[in-house]
Amino acid sequence: MRLRLPERLSFVDLILWGLRVAIVVFVLVGSYATLSQGVLGFDGWRTLLIVGVAQGSIYALIALGYTLVYGVLFMINFAHGEVFMAGVFTAFFAATALADSGILNGNPLFGLAIIFAVSMVTSMVVAVILERVAYRPLRRAPRLVPLITAIGASLFLQYTFRSLYGSGVRSYPTIEILTGTFDIAGVPIQKTQVVVIVSAILLMVGLYFFVQRTRTGRAMRAVSEDKDVAAMMGINVDRVISTTFAIGGLLAGAAGILYVFLFNSVSFSMGFLPGIKAFTAAVLGGIGNIVGAMLGGLFLGVLESIGPFLFLDGLGVPSTNQLRDVVAFTLLVLVLIFRPYGILGRKE
Repeated sequence: MRLRLPERLSFVDLILWGLRVAIVVFVLVGSYATLSQGVLGFDGWRTLLIVGVAQGSIYALIALGYTLVYGVLFMINFAHGEVFMAGVFTAFFAATALADSGILNGNPLFGLAIIFAVSMVTSMVVAVILERVAYRPLRRAPRLVPLITAIGASLFLQYTFRSLYGSGVRSYPTIEILTGTFDIAGVPIQKTQVVVIVSAILLMVGLYFFVQRTRTGRAMRAVSEDKDVAAMMGINVDRVISTTFAIGGLLAGAAGILYVFLFNSVSFSMGFLPGIKAFTAAVLGGIGNIVGAMLGGLFLGVLESIGPFLFLDGLGVPSTNQLRDVVAFTLLVLVLIFRPYGILGRKE
């Protein structure tokens, strides 16, 4: 099999081809050096894989909010990270009250149900208000205007919740039922990781069937194709768009609680990095494609967990674990350069 180049290459094309080759060589050399040195061992790589899948599941849930909104409005809701933050930060106070009363550990399923409900409803309300106040009046405006508005809304929400809840970092109370490990096929896995992965899969599968099999889901797909034609067919476009934001908010609120299962802390600025990484996952999978967002989130989580060790450790790069964000954002740049429409996205 021969690698065929176009007959005529511009200077920019040559640079891009050279960059692709350099990246492939770097990845292969780094991976070979790491694996040949026996770094971490099988158990270590397995642990990193599980951690990556758990983190990727959270990215995928947040990414679904980006991809749903883009699918119906063709805009990037950069305030979605703050929608994620709003729910889980508000639920912190419910979790603290439940822990102080003894309900959280005395009746953990009931306590967790309340925490999830508070987070998901709060994120849903914030998302719906955001659409109604900030985005709906700009629906016919040039695309750059909603984009700038989204950035402004992100900052507004971030500092609003800072003034409401304070600037300090808060730690969620310990949930005893989620401490320890499960032994699955002889492999010890933390209970929190199992809960995160299983919950995320159930939510993603539920969303897929909702969009594909329900009347509301069909209306969402019709609006994503052509809003004007959908309106002429009797579909309430405003209601469908509000529903889309509501669903994205519900998923973001659930992702927030799963996030604290892994990292156990919240702050007013916690939505920024997960939001950007989820956007990276959505772009990687194909913005506007639900399955693509799921796959993109899982792929990004695994790459972020394994990549720094696999690509850099064998080359003697110090503190590789601190370069996880570099891997994530480098992936975003590469996707935008080489395949801006993503793995499952369409060129148009």
